[in-house]
Amino acid sequence: MLREILNVTGKPGLYKLISQGKGTLIVEDLTDGRRFPVHARDKVVSLGDIAMYTESGDTPLGVILDKVYAKHEGQPIDVKAMDGAALRDSFAAIVEDFDRDRVHNSDIKKLFSWYNLLLSAGFTKFADETEETEASEEKAAEEA
Repeated sequence: MLREILNVTGKPGLYKLISQGKGTLIVEDLTDGRRFPVHARDKVVSLGDIAMYTESGDTPLGVILDKVYAKHEGQPIDVKAMDGAALRDSFAAIVEDFDRDRVHNSDIKKLFSWYNLLLSAGFTKFADETEETEASEEKAAEEA
């Protein structure tokens, strides 16, 4: 599901992959539905390929977004009202074992902003079944 959602460096927001051509991707803005080409020279990252640092290893972004959704009961987060300490405290309440040295305030702010964008686009489930299974297996293996 998140594999089709892209972040394009230098462009605000998130984009849905519509089509692929030779050296070009056609994407659609999640907020206004505007379509445009993204060329090979642009840096593009799929949200499905992103993970966040935790003490127990890397946790896929979809699993973390599901935790955010559950914690905030599907409501948007007012990111602008939070300072650095509030961001970290809010994130620590969701992901207790996040790596405090490698996860920066800007990462948390971006995560919450992406969560709000995905929510406004109608997403209510973020992790694929395989991501959830892998995350729970890794956690069980570390606890054993």
